[in-house]
Amino acid sequence: MAKTVRIVPQARAGIVERFGKYKQTLPAGLNIVVPFIDKVRYLIDLREQVVSFPPSSVITEDNLTVEIDTVIYFQVIDPVAATYEIANYIQAVEQITMTTLRNIVGGMDLEQTLTSRETINSGLRGVLDEATGKWGIRVGRVEIKSIDPPPSIKDTMEKQMRADRDKRAAILTAEGQRQSAILTAQGQKESAILSAQGDRESQILRAQADREAAILRAQGEGQAIQTVFQAIHDGRPDQSLLAYQYLQMMPKIAEGDANKVWIVPSEIGKALEGLGSTMNSLQGIPQEVDGPVKRVDMGPTQPQVAEARGEDAEVSKANAAVEAAIAEAQSAANPRKPAEPEQVGSTDPSIDPGEVPPAPAP
Repeated sequence: MAKTVRIVPQARAGIVERFGKYKQTLPAGLNIVVPFIDKVRYLIDLREQVVSFPPSSVITEDNLTVEIDTVIYFQVIDPVAATYEIANYIQAVEQITMTTLRNIVGGMDLEQTLTSRETINSGLRGVLDEATGKWGIRVGRVEIKSIDPPPSIKDTMEKQMRADRDKRAAILTAEGQRQSAILTAQGQKESAILSAQGDRESQILRAQADREAAILRAQGEGQAIQTVFQAIHDGRPDQSLLAYQYLQMMPKIAEGDANKVWIVPSEIGKALEGLGSTMNSLQGIPQEVDGPVKRVDMGPTQPQVAEARGEDAEVSKANAAVEAAIAEAQSAANPRKPAEPEQVGSTDPSIDPGEVPPAPAP
C-alpha cells in the first residue's frame, strides 16, 4: 500500500519508470502506481530557479583579464527532456554561460565591457535560449552581477578618473577666472568712460564759467573806462584840473621806505604855475573851455551776458566815486566859480539833447 500511493507536491513533477523505462509523468497530488513494477525515479522542480555561478576569468579585446559574475534565471518546462536529454542541466547551463561570455567579451575592450552590461545580458540570453530549448529549459533572465578588472587596472582607472576630475576642475576654475577678469575689465572700462565724460562736462562747464566771468570783467572794465571818459568830457577839464591831479600824485611818488630818488615830471612847474595863475596856459590844454560839448555815446550800460541781471554793484560804486572825485576837483580848481547845477538840467529848447549847455560868461 505504501508503494502504491504516491503524493507529488505542488509545482513538482514525478518521472515514473517501469522496468527502467520511462512510463509516465505524475502530476501534483495523489497518484497510484503499480508497486514493485513502477518506480518514481526523479522528482523535478517546475518553479523558476536562480543560479549564481562563481566568477569566471574573461580576456577582453585589449588583452586584459577581468572577473565576471553571472546570475541565471531559468525554469523547467519539460520534465522528461530535462531528465533524459541531459544528465545535469545546471552544470550544462553554467558551462555554456562561461563559453558564451568569453565569446561576447572577447570582442570588446575594457571600457566597452564595463559600460555594456545590457549588451552582454542580451547576448547571453539569446544563446542560452537556443541551446537549452531541447533540454526542456527556458532561460528567463541573465544578469551580470559584477565585473572586476585587475588591481593594477583599478589603480590606473582611479588615477585616470582623478586626473579627469582635476582637469575639469581646472577648466572650471580657469573659466571662472576668465569670466571674473572680463567682468572686472568691463567694469573698469565703464568706470573710465563715466569718469572721462564727467571730466569733460566739468571742463566744459568750468570753461563756460571762465568765459562768462571774463566777459563780465571785460564789460565791467569797459563800463568803468567809459564812465571815467564820459565824466572827464562832461566836466570839460582845463589847466586847473591837470594841476590838481599832479598835486594828488605827489604823495604816491613819496610812498615807500626805499625811495631815495624822486623823479619829478618836467610839466610839474607849469602845472603849479597854472594852479597859482590862470593867465598862463599849458601846451595843448586850454585854460577855459567855452561852447557846447558833444556827449560821447558810450553804448549800452547793461552787461551783454545773457545771465547778467542789472548793473553790477561794484560798477555803481566806482561810478559814484569817480563823479565825487570830479566834483571835488572842479570845486578845488575853480574856487571863484560856484557850481551851477541847475544849468545841467536846463530845458532850453535851443540846446540839443546830446549837447552840454555852455558855461555862463564870467
